[in-house]
Amino acid sequence: MAQREAETEQVRSQYLYKQSVQLEEFDQRGRMAGSYKELREVLFSPSGERSEQFAQKPEPHLKRLILTDEDFDDIRNIQPLLLTPDLLPRYQVKFRGEEVVDGVECWVLGVQPKQILRGMRMFEGDVWVDKKSLGVVRMSGQAVPPIYSQGHENLFPRFTTIRKALDGLHYFPVLTYAHDTLPFRSGPLTIKLWIRY
Repeated sequence: MAQREAETEQVRSQYLYKQSVQLEEFDQRGRMAGSYKELREVLFSPSGERSEQFAQKPEPHLKRLILTDEDFDDIRNIQPLLLTPDLLPRYQVKFRGEEVVDGVECWVLGVQPKQILRGMRMFEGDVWVDKKSLGVVRMSGQAVPPIYSQGHENLFPRFTTIRKALDGLHYFPVLTYAHDTLPFRSGPLTIKLWIRY
């Protein structure tokens, strides 16, 4: 699986794509209270270096939630995570069973960090792997760890990322979504997130 992820990373570096982010926050009555939208073009250099540029100016209208560097790092690196051979040693992987996802027979793997060092962003959750191609079909979990510092809380939602074999073999992220309630000390905050690739 990790080798297939490395191949996917190499193939993905030959593409450019647009990435839209839409985030909504809700008040205690369940009404939308604020939102954030952005659209970026994601480009890769010949050496595989990722860069981004806004295709549309961000529309920040959030009331309570403050988007941090870690949130944007998660959007870039955790929600569309590729578990390549260089990343895999950082994780403990356990076989959880078998399941059919969108008509694809999959192995289900539980993934959690072995150790989280200061400043690291990691994934914790489940991964569904196509039995035939060994491509990752779906990921569901959370970016960890939550961050607490000097009266500030930075909490992260549980999310699901869906991938499709756009070239018939390599599974690329097409959608990430989350609907979660974050337990801030100031009161719970319900959010919805969509990232479309």
